[in-house]
Amino acid sequence: MTWKDIDELEELEQIVAGGGPGIEVRTLCEVDCGSRRLPVHAISIGNRDPAAPAIGIFGGVHGLERIGVQVVLAYLQSIVSRLRWDTTLHRQLDQLRLVFVPALNPGGMWRRTRANPNGVDLMRNAPLEAKEKTPLLIGGHRLGPRLPWYRGPDDATLEVESAALCRVVDDELLSHRFSMAVDCHSGFGLSDRIWFPYAHTAQPIPHLAEMHALLEILDQTHNHHRYVFEPQSRQYLAHGDLWDYLYLRALENAECLFLPLTLEMGSWLWVKKNPRQLFSRHGMFNPQIEHRRQRVLRRHLAWLDFMTRAASGSALWLPTGEARDRHGQAALRRWYGGGAT
Repeated sequence: MTWKDIDELEELEQIVAGGGPGIEVRTLCEVDCGSRRLPVHAISIGNRDPAAPAIGIFGGVHGLERIGVQVVLAYLQSIVSRLRWDTTLHRQLDQLRLVFVPALNPGGMWRRTRANPNGVDLMRNAPLEAKEKTPLLIGGHRLGPRLPWYRGPDDATLEVESAALCRVVDDELLSHRFSMAVDCHSGFGLSDRIWFPYAHTAQPIPHLAEMHALLEILDQTHNHHRYVFEPQSRQYLAHGDLWDYLYLRALENAECLFLPLTLEMGSWLWVKKNPRQLFSRHGMFNPQIEHRRQRVLRRHLAWLDFMTRAASGSALWLPTGEARDRHGQAALRRWYGGGAT
């Protein structure tokens, strides 16, 4: 099957075809779009040993946010190209598992919708209820698929794409002692934000100290970065967040440390610079001028490379003992006004 009407999926097939023997590809599921079925692919590279750290990089959870898919594909293309000559990358992959799911919601991409073909917002689809008040509609609802942010029926199982995400996280990330995830989105605010759980409660996560330590090495390594690094709950709460759901599952295994993050690219800045984008639903979530798109790719590829290196070197920056206590207290002051709410 070819993807002449979905450039990103065609690009993914070309990258995989040129990947060589070190690339592992599997189809997680197929999405029924009526006249066609679209696959969701996972691409894995590197060390399978559970003792090795792992990182997963995801995109396309929301079909309209195609810049997220493009960022993941650009980084995957960089990795695949470097496999032919970059001995440093080979040494890194000897001690790291790297997993990509560039386009989790191909049906939404094909239909040009945020939701999947069933009208379900995949990032509101987990069986998880918010503990505090959520904003109307945006926080997730069950009123029906005609409205955005629909969670799906109350008694339904996970959507096929959501179940595929959970499966690949279970198999490729939670099977390792330490893992991280990066989920690339767009559409919120004038700043690029890096969000971490929780989304379903304003309470801090048990691994707040580790998140603060990650921010510290980001600040030290890229001291001119413009990311706002914060818990998602500082902006809004939501029902059914898949990363909250998977993080809570990871907590059940004391030997597993899982740190999921969401890159939320600030698309309002693109609209501010080019107000005509307001007249296009696609333009509200993606840069429409090519040089801006290229700038976005360059900026976030550097951060994804940082995240991959951070995963590989996690044993050197993860805090323990008194250092962990210090990071925990600093994080509470920074994000929660000195203590848990």
